[in-house]
Amino acid sequence: MPNARLKSYLHLHFIVFIWGFTAILGKLITIEALPLVWYRMLIALIIIAVFMVVKKYKIKVPPKTLLMLLIAGVVLALHWITFFRSIKVSNVSIALAAVSSGPFFTALLEPLWYTRKIIWYEIVFGFLVVLGLYIIFNVEAQYLEGIVLGAVSALLASIFSLINGKLIKSERPSLISFYEMGTGVLLITLYLGFLNGFTPGFFQLSYNDWFFLFLLGSICTAYAFIVSVKVMRYISPYTVMLTTSLEPIYGIVLALLLFGDTERMNALFYLGALIILATVLANGVLKNRRRIKK
Repeated sequence: MPNARLKSYLHLHFIVFIWGFTAILGKLITIEALPLVWYRMLIALIIIAVFMVVKKYKIKVPPKTLLMLLIAGVVLALHWITFFRSIKVSNVSIALAAVSSGPFFTALLEPLWYTRKIIWYEIVFGFLVVLGLYIIFNVEAQYLEGIVLGAVSALLASIFSLINGKLIKSERPSLISFYEMGTGVLLITLYLGFLNGFTPGFFQLSYNDWFFLFLLGSICTAYAFIVSVKVMRYISPYTVMLTTSLEPIYGIVLALLLFGDTERMNALFYLGALIILATVLANGVLKNRRRIKK
């Protein structure tokens, strides 16, 4: 079990790096956040469905589980819409930094969700993440809309992580992903259909957009999503959320390399990001010490 937990933790870090690249793709893709998420979830849904057919996995689930999957799919779609919208109205660095507030929300919600005692350092680390964000907010106030959307996205990601933490105990990662992607596609399709959003221009994308969307839907979603759910068999939702706080570090570095001055921030911005990184590392150390004592 310890070896499986270590492998899961290392695999999770690789997935978080991929998610950091997801923000870069969100910047490179020229379409708006809503159609972007629709295409992302549809491509991922098709890939996951093919995978399940090849593996001959059954898709039938109990009614109670189905309800949780549907709720999680709605939350996931809203999380991605607010995240990519945050990138569109600000930039990659702002959106990623704001989304890293997820551990604070999870530290507050996880004890209620699992009816367990609050661990003191989870609250401390959650507030440290908020401190890092506070520093970022103060120096980049012109991106207020992007910051707010990023924080809302973080809250939704926290709720989504908690739901999946229970679902993974009884269901396959691919089945969970299939239903959640399908729900998201259905939700956005109904919304766009109501608004007559499926115009000819909706499907007329550049070659670059198609290529980046395929990368986003396949590697950064279908693959990464299934693995991220699978590792929750060995890692708590709080640790998953706190580890994903590394996403802005990876994403910000990539954004600086690719986009240059448009992503360059005040020095205090990077201080806030450093506080978040140190919090992630401290959490890993304390979690390991608690397991050794047990």
